[in-house]
Amino acid sequence: MSDAQQTGGVSAGGEPRQSGAVGRLLAFAGPRRALTYLGCALSAVSMLVSFGPYICIWFAARDLIAAAPNWAAATGIAAYGWWALGFAVASIALYFAGLMCTHLAAFRCASNMRKRATAHLMHASLGYFDTHASGALRRVVDGCAAETEGLLAHKLPDTAGSIAMIVGMLVLFFVFDWRLGAACLVPVAVSLACMFHMMGGRGMGFMTRYMESLVKMNKTGTEYVRGIPVLKVFQQTVRSFRAFHDAIEEFTVLAQDYAVKWCQTPQALSLTFISAAAVFLVPVVALIVPGEADVARLATNFAFYAIFSAVIPTAMTRVMFMSEAFQSAADAVSRVEEAIAAPVVEAPAAPKAPRDNSVALEDVSFTYEGADEPALDHVSFSAPAGATVALVGPSGGGKTTAASLVPRFWDADSGRVAVGGVDVRQMDPHDLMDRVAFVFQANRLFSQSILENVRAARPAATREEVLAALSAAQCDDILAKLPEGVDTVYGAEGVHLSGGEVQRLMIARAILKDAPIVVLDEATAFADPENEAKIQAAFKRLARGRDGAPRTVLMVAHRLSTVRAADKIVVLDRGRAVEQGTHDELVRAGGLYARMWADYERAVSWRISSAERGVA
Repeated sequence: MSDAQQTGGVSAGGEPRQSGAVGRLLAFAGPRRALTYLGCALSAVSMLVSFGPYICIWFAARDLIAAAPNWAAATGIAAYGWWALGFAVASIALYFAGLMCTHLAAFRCASNMRKRATAHLMHASLGYFDTHASGALRRVVDGCAAETEGLLAHKLPDTAGSIAMIVGMLVLFFVFDWRLGAACLVPVAVSLACMFHMMGGRGMGFMTRYMESLVKMNKTGTEYVRGIPVLKVFQQTVRSFRAFHDAIEEFTVLAQDYAVKWCQTPQALSLTFISAAAVFLVPVVALIVPGEADVARLATNFAFYAIFSAVIPTAMTRVMFMSEAFQSAADAVSRVEEAIAAPVVEAPAAPKAPRDNSVALEDVSFTYEGADEPALDHVSFSAPAGATVALVGPSGGGKTTAASLVPRFWDADSGRVAVGGVDVRQMDPHDLMDRVAFVFQANRLFSQSILENVRAARPAATREEVLAALSAAQCDDILAKLPEGVDTVYGAEGVHLSGGEVQRLMIARAILKDAPIVVLDEATAFADPENEAKIQAAFKRLARGRDGAPRTVLMVAHRLSTVRAADKIVVLDRGRAVEQGTHDELVRAGGLYARMWADYERAVSWRISSAERGVA
């Protein structure tokens, strides 16, 4: 059972369960959860102690009114003042101690949430990251943990204090004069009714949609930032990136609709009533004065309630923010639990070792989550050890999906993906990853030196081994132009490389790893002619290990010129392997590959001639 299932997770409708949200959060704090309870208790006591000065005011007013007009007879007023000061200082000290406790627990909780989510994602299948954008994951791992930190550090002790404040306030309302206390309850009742209107029903669902909208903005915002160079080239604006623009519009409409259409009237009504709580005392006093025997005591009580009513706005505001914080925390912890529940690559109890480096897909079918049509439909082909097999076909045919199943980016729904005759699901995941090197269409360099970027494939590699791999990948010209050679930090002081140059560095990384199986996915997609020639030379070196033995190469390509010499070409169309054979065999067969090759030859011969003759 997943962590999310154990701790509550989300409801069937996708909305977070708020019941037990705090308990699920505190589970991340470990032993420090006790500090949260202690901090909340200290906060509650602090709030009760803070009523002391108001009580001292009542005693002072009583003595002054009783001694009037001989004010000098009220000799105990100074003592009440010192008691009030003592209560105020004690309240602040207790609240500070409580916050220290809750902050220690909150920091540990947020830290553990980040660590657990990150540690789990490190073991998640690589395909999971294809369907979950980095911006959305960053929002979940970092942003949601930060939100829960605020709840545990501030909102939770404030909630305990608010509950103590309300209980104490209700008690004091009826201690001195129940009639004036009842008058003070009117704005409290109106404010609570307004809050239930705002936070209940539609308001509960709003917080879920609000958090989803924030995640979407983070996701599309990250994609937009990465696409800024393209937008600038074509002189476009944010409106050209529809997903980001629509996410901003959706968030704006959602927030405005909730704030203006749903909350404006009840919020204004609530603030009006609680801010003018003392006004409700006047008609009550006017009604009871004619029959009051002890007018002096009534005046004392009126003074106390008029001053004490200032507590009401603070109490109601805390209740409102308390509800909002709990909704936000419930959503945040649910999202973190979803990340922790991400599918992982399971290791078998008794892993098997492959006999060689051959690769085979045997009657494999696979459908992406949420897709209507299978990406692969009963696909079978094999790549003998040391052979180069190319996967070609129209876009969306399943080439990348087929290659991704070999290193277990995804697991097949049916059929078997085998390495050396062993189902990849029966291999130790670390052993499988050690046997496979990747060069993808889109690659990213870390903000580190070129040396460390390449060494990431094998951290124990020496400097000389890294330099040898770079040379084998045709990267000598890249190092020659960098200010500090292989020690140059990528991205620092304007140091950037072209797509083809980055691709050669990725090949150097794969060469350094020296894995017996190599997966190439559109590795020449962003290369200019000069870079492509060097990349092809690097491929030849990559296809041989350090011992000179040929590597098993699985190559996904659109440029048919790059796969003409492959030992086998597998043509995938609409998730099916429609043709297999060498280049010459497939051309003679006159099928899909032959048509693709004819189209390629026409494209290669295409050229622009003079304006008078048009396009040839």
